[in-house]
Amino acid sequence: MAELRVEAEGTTVAGVDTVWAAVADANTYAQWGPWNDGGYDPPAKGPSRPGSIQWFRFGRRTTTVERILEVDPPTRIAYTVERGIPVKNYRAEVTLTPNVPSGTSIRWTATWERTLMGRLVHRKLQTVYRQVMEALVAATDSRHAVGGSEEHSVEAPHDRS
Repeated sequence: MAELRVEAEGTTVAGVDTVWAAVADANTYAQWGPWNDGGYDPPAKGPSRPGSIQWFRFGRRTTTVERILEVDPPTRIAYTVERGIPVKNYRAEVTLTPNVPSGTSIRWTATWERTLMGRLVHRKLQTVYRQVMEALVAATDSRHAVGGSEEHSVEAPHDRS
């Protein structure tokens, strides 16, 4: 079956370890992103490990539950959505690439089956991915001591449906 896809890319002045600390610990997502709350089930300290179950509350009614599939510290984490949004075979990956001489490029992608419900959430996920990337770049930039001359950028989610 054909897939739907969203992705967002951004660049932060922060080093890869700073960005990794944010994306590899579900307990911190509500501190920097558009989520109201988040963590692990059962409750645990981060970072995420293969097999970890993490959850995030977005807005008043949406709670997603995800299973961590792969972790390659400090540059890649992959997960699947188990429940919370009506998608089938959702797989997402966050990839961090250290920039020389400083900073980090971030790429957050997801694919899922082109079902009726999957198509309905596609537009919303494009918006959410952009919000997540903007928040991640802003949070990691603020954690990095910047002399004021470095810049960051966020690219809009790419629609590859």
